[in-house]
This record gives sequence, C-alpha cells and structure tokens, in this order.
Amino acid sequence: MKSPLTQDAAELIARRFLALSDATRLRLVDVLRERGEASVGDLAEALGASQQNVSKHLATLHAEGFVSRRKQGTSSIYAISDPAVFELCERVCGGIEAQLGQLERALGS
Repeated sequence: MKSPLTQDAAELIARRFLALSDATRLRLVDVLRERGEASVGDLAEALGASQQNVSKHLATLHAEGFVSRRKQGTSSIYAISDPAVFELCERVCGGIEAQLGQLERALGS
C-alpha cells in the first residue's frame, strides 16, 4: 500500500503542476515534443509570440526541470529534459479531448 504524500512532496507536485498550468507553456512543451529542440526565436515564431514572452515561460519550465537549456553561439536552445511530461500531458489532454468529443456529440444530437 502506498503511503500518503508528505507535505513537502505535495508542495513539489503542486509547483510542477502549476508550471504546466499555462496554455503557452503547454504549447511550448508540444512544439518541443515535435521538434526535439529549438531556439527561443524558433519557438516564438511557432507560437506567434514575442521572444521575451517565450523566454519568460521557458524560464518557468526550466526552473521546474521540464526543459534543459544549452548555449549555441548567442542563442539558447531548449529541449525537454523530463520525458514524463509527455505522458502526463497525454493523459490529461486525451481525457479532456474525449470529454469535449462527448459534449459535441451530445450538443449535436
């Protein structure tokens, strides 16, 4: 039997979920899933957002260990460092997509 979460563990988990609780950050994770790695400029272009805004969101993801950063010349290149984020997003997003499909079918009837 699994023991209950400690307060410290619960706070860490909550902080990690909070880092993923923004639509822009979820989109960044999705783009990095597709591309493997990308510069801030490439990510900003993919999202139609400013580099400053993307950098801010990447800093949050980096602080929580979801992405890694390396320098390439004057650019910062980001990649997913915790592949478990893909499974988490797939479970949550897949469930939401299923619910939306059910709702659309119910409203269409």
